[in-house]
Amino acid sequence: MLESAVTKKGQTTLPKRVRDTLGVQAGDRVRYIVLDREVRILPVRPIRRLFGVLKHDGPPVTLEEMEEAAAGGASEE
Repeated sequence: MLESAVTKKGQTTLPKRVRDTLGVQAGDRVRYIVLDREVRILPVRPIRRLFGVLKHDGPPVTLEEMEEAAAGGASEE
């Protein structure tokens, strides 16, 4: 079990193991979800971190082609 102290200002430091598990670094943001009397901490991922995640080795696809593919995929069982 991991613990950290709460300061007079209500601040705490995430233990290194928690930071590593969440993949957060100094300056990153986290989101708190309160459920009953428990709290979940989730990393907030800025959209700019997604740049380059998906690779495509072909010509650009038009919006119309994407819509057709999505419609076709949604109707297939």
